[in-house]
Amino acid sequence: MSAEKDQNRYGLGGAARIGAGILSSRLFGLMREAVVAFFFGVGPHADVLRSAFRATNLIQNLLGEQTLSAAFIPIYSRFLGEGRRQEAGRFAGAVFGLLLAVVCAIALAGVLLARPLVAMLTPGYLGDAARVAAGEMTIDRFEFAVTGVRILFPATAFLALAAWTLGVLNSHRKFFLPYFAPVIWNASIIGALLYAGWSFLSVPNVGSQAAMGGPPVALQNRVLVAAFWGGLVGGALQFLVQWPAAWRALSGFRVSLSRSVEGVREAFMNFAPVMAARGAAQLSSYVELFLASWLVQGAVSGLGNAQVLYLLPISLFALSIAAAELPELSRGAGTKNDSQRRTLSAIRRISFFVVPTQVGYCAFGFLIVAALYRRGEFQVADNWLVYFILAAYALGLLATAWSRMLTNVFYATGDTRTPARIAVARIALSLSLGTALMFWLDRFGVGSVVATAGPKGDLLKLGAVGLATGSAIAAWFEWASLRGKLRRLGMTFRWPLAFVGAAYGRSLVALAVGTALWFVCRGWNSVPAAAVVVSGYALTYLALAGLQRVPEVRDVTSLLSRRRRQKPSGPSGPSGDT
Repeated sequence: MSAEKDQNRYGLGGAARIGAGILSSRLFGLMREAVVAFFFGVGPHADVLRSAFRATNLIQNLLGEQTLSAAFIPIYSRFLGEGRRQEAGRFAGAVFGLLLAVVCAIALAGVLLARPLVAMLTPGYLGDAARVAAGEMTIDRFEFAVTGVRILFPATAFLALAAWTLGVLNSHRKFFLPYFAPVIWNASIIGALLYAGWSFLSVPNVGSQAAMGGPPVALQNRVLVAAFWGGLVGGALQFLVQWPAAWRALSGFRVSLSRSVEGVREAFMNFAPVMAARGAAQLSSYVELFLASWLVQGAVSGLGNAQVLYLLPISLFALSIAAAELPELSRGAGTKNDSQRRTLSAIRRISFFVVPTQVGYCAFGFLIVAALYRRGEFQVADNWLVYFILAAYALGLLATAWSRMLTNVFYATGDTRTPARIAVARIALSLSLGTALMFWLDRFGVGSVVATAGPKGDLLKLGAVGLATGSAIAAWFEWASLRGKLRRLGMTFRWPLAFVGAAYGRSLVALAVGTALWFVCRGWNSVPAAAVVVSGYALTYLALAGLQRVPEVRDVTSLLSRRRRQKPSGPSGPSGDT
């Protein structure tokens, strides 16, 4: 097999294994969200859950998967590519030791400083005690958020260490396990929610009971705290399940705190800009949380519900393909022309899947949201609000997906500063536009746009849609800036506009089929209706692509048929997976 075909096999096969792991994780994530929506709907308990998990994501996002991948994988993979496995092991041990010291210190600080942290991030919650005393609210969101932060902060340390194991395993082309491991985290939270809420779930005719008033507040409080403990246990398990595989892959591994180990200083130099960019992204998400906390109840949870669906195709297609390509680009597998070829191929694969997802979200998002969330406390007005937010996010979906791959091109060459600067500019633009649009749209309720939203439609406002719209516009700015920088560096490949246009054309034809199926499914339960409509839409798109002999269809088909024919590689095989 030629070197080029071998590299393509690793890229395509790695992306498929990453995609399979992410899909499993995301499916469990959707199940988690469905259970959360059943117990809490869009309301104060859901606001607390979103706020506590967002606040404790600080370590995971600053020191987690994307940051460590940019700083760790290029250097570690280069050692492996040069046959220096012992040096690679010592480098991995030093990074692990330094990371362990940092995350433990930050986790302890988070537990001790939970109260001021929550006050800083969600100041809109500070007045809840007075509102509860006046009978205007059922719970004090501030106190529950503080409890959640204290329980969850240690979990984020485990999740940051899990990102280190992901870097090791990906560098050894073991892709599936690290991206499947979050299934355990989601399963732990789901189990805790169901265990704590079992007394309500075991009541006969639970659906009608929920419609008559839902779970009592005391039960919702217990379920909320149980979710926090489930997150802590799940975070520890997510790291522990990957550790044996990472240990077996390492050679010369020894935990240390030394910065003199070869590669560590270079990793720190690469790490700082990426962490700054991730910090800016964190700041952006916290500012969104800060702003949304001042809006009416449900704004925070509405944003969170929409983001779960918005991030699904980014993780499943864009991040999986980009993550599989990063080790190959970092090994110095080819010349600039080879890098351009690999990047263009990845962009086409990303576009092939993300374009129909974007169109589908805008057209069928209401039905998808209903199928996932609409039960228990999640009502029609909640459905419309989350759909509007999702549609706004979807406007920037393709740009965000493209940017993930372009960012990896910079990371593979050791340039972490350029994408960091562009990310900061994107965030500033997103917040500026989002804030202006938020205050304008917050004057309108869901009921003013949709007459069938019911009484709750007047209570839920559209301010969160403005934040999502600002994010979508800024995503296109980031893509244009990254592309311009690459062109100035000599990567002048032509953007596949004809390919993308054809993908939109197929999506519109498939849209007609999906709409017809939706008409046929009128009156059905949302779950089977969504299954029929989305399946018909997706299969029509794939069938049209097959008739047009789109290479990406053949690549996926050949990959699946090859995996059926292949015997598993031995433990020393270069493409062996976990």
